[in-house]
Amino acid sequence: MADLMLPAIDSASDRPVFKQIADHVRDAINSGKLAPGDKVPSEAQLIEHYGVARMTVRNALQLVQSEGLTVAEHGRGVFVRRNPPVRRLASDRFARRHREQGKAAFIAETEGAGGKPAVDSIRVTEEDASADVQKRLGLQDDVRVVVRSRRYLINGRPVETATSYVPAAIARDTQIAQPDSGPGGIYARLEELGYRLDHFDEEIRSRMPLRDEITALKLPPGVPVFHLIRTAFAQDGRAVEVCDTVMSSDAYVLSYQLPAR
Repeated sequence: MADLMLPAIDSASDRPVFKQIADHVRDAINSGKLAPGDKVPSEAQLIEHYGVARMTVRNALQLVQSEGLTVAEHGRGVFVRRNPPVRRLASDRFARRHREQGKAAFIAETEGAGGKPAVDSIRVTEEDASADVQKRLGLQDDVRVVVRSRRYLINGRPVETATSYVPAAIARDTQIAQPDSGPGGIYARLEELGYRLDHFDEEIRSRMPLRDEITALKLPPGVPVFHLIRTAFAQDGRAVEVCDTVMSSDAYVLSYQLPAR
């Protein structure tokens, strides 16, 4: 606390005391006085420093946590949220060389950032395509798709869920329909089947997570998600996969290179 040197409460201000305390903690984080991974002063320390009630301090800490700046760890305290570990390079992540090296995009980019990738909660089914998936894949009514859902982890922490939809006419009775899709993932399998990939279309929006997403990604309060829908196209123009992905926004930096011509 002595090194942090938090300001005193401004008794002449109309701003509620708990919001002033939250302002001080937020400023310490944004200025770098409290770095990612640092422990925030405890409730007892803040009570002593400001001379306020415990509930006032608790409300201040909850406000900062609701903004996604801190995370509470049971029995340990409140810590500044760490910076995103993975820079998601849209112009590189689906490069064919990764597949040829036997690495799917998530594995390649996570290892490139020095993280340890893992995949769990793999589930493969065959289902009727929803109206949205039918439209994106250019399918007729009552067409079946192979559905692959999974969860991605970095250093043991859940960061992303993804569900792929591939026309059953392509994926049925292939390794795409197996839990282990093999080296390079389903894009490598699609190219082995003759569907050489040409490009990907992605739509991204930010929103607050749904209840099942909070559970799957173990999201603390205040952390939004990126909701990304990608469609993969073969060289003949055919859409061969739709991937619906939900990403914890504090686990990624989305990076793009866009031509100016």
